Amino acid sequence: MPDYTLFHEFIKTFSPIGFRGINFDDSRMIELEKSMEINNQFFFVCDLIQMKILFTSKLSTKIIGVAPESVTPYHFFEATHPDDIERHSLGRTKLFKLAQELFIAREGTTMLSSNLKILGPDGKYKSLLFQCYLFYREEPIKTVYVLQIHTQIDWWKKNRNHYYVGNDLSYFKFPNEKLLQIGTVFSKRELEIIKLIELGLSSEQIAEKLFVSLNTVNTHRVNILKKSGKTRVSELIHDLVGQGML
Repeated sequence: MPDYTLFHEFIKTFSPIGFRGINFDDSRMIELEKSMEINNQFFFVCDLIQMKILFTSKLSTKIIGVAPESVTPYHFFEATHPDDIERHSLGRTKLFKLAQELFIAREGTTMLSSNLKILGPDGKYKSLLFQCYLFYREEPIKTVYVLQIHTQIDWWKKNRNHYYVGNDLSYFKFPNEKLLQIGTVFSKRELEIIKLIELGLSSEQIAEKLFVSLNTVNTHRVNILKKSGKTRVSELIHDLVGQGML
């Protein structure tokens, strides 16, 4: 399985110049592009404080149908499947919060990763893994960068939402089955009920809104607590909000 050594070398080499003026013909870039072509990946580097993409690799054209010089964060919102828009928005909010924390601390690294369905150049949605590696730098300016790697994972057929946020950089690696299984243990219906509880709806109101029986809602609530290991749903909601999942 390929490792991410080349990405770390990219950061080490080009962060001192603020990821500007990178030559695609540089031997390190040629090697990195070859590796990503084999693995169906592309990446960009963004200054999260100035909200500006500084560099995008070549395969953005093949994977999302946008040339490197034209890639913007807003394209991904436009191309995200309607079912994933809310998760995308929550993830984006969490990303900026992480960047602010690193900027205030003036040091550190962290990461966030999630999978989303994105419209491809063929007009079909494809599953992409977003791996966001955030790091603070003093030079050439004080800022927080994100190296955001996008990997096509249509081979992963399980109907689950991967999600990770934290400082364990061992998860910053090429995805396999075990990595993608990290995330919420809750079903789509259970997450829907958790969100409605967060909004203040009672079990009776949730049952009416979802067109299910009160017994079904109560069964879901029991299963939610069992899966989370919590004694109260409010405790779970607090944790999920902190993780950027609600």
